Amino acid sequence: MLNPTIYELAGGEPAFRRLVERFYAGVAADPALRPLYPEADLLGATERLTLFLIQYWGGPATYGEQRGHPRLRMRHAPFAIGRAEREAWMKHMTHAVESLEFPAAVRRALLDYFEQASTAMINRPAAPPG
Repeated sequence: MLNPTIYELAGGEPAFRRLVERFYAGVAADPALRPLYPEADLLGATERLTLFLIQYWGGPATYGEQRGHPRLRMRHAPFAIGRAEREAWMKHMTHAVESLEFPAAVRRALLDYFEQASTAMINRPAAPPG
């Protein structure tokens, strides 16, 4: 590989499936996040995030073929996402990333992206000081 993608360096589809499964294991038990997922189970959300990350990091474009452009802010607009939800989301995603044996450069790229993307999803102002 002359210029391997993050997708390839991370370990391809199996690695991204493990990452998302570990992430949603935390979300499933999180009282701040679970209400943001209206489905009875998290299978649909798990598959959507997995396919999105695979495509984003250089793997097959299945997400785009099935769902079109990601439009992340638009897709998340119906859900109240404030600083607390963002922090809970990052806690579970950071744990998931760090639980896998990714090369350091892959780990850093993933966490940098998740920091930026999760902040961009905030759509509710912080509560005023009490």
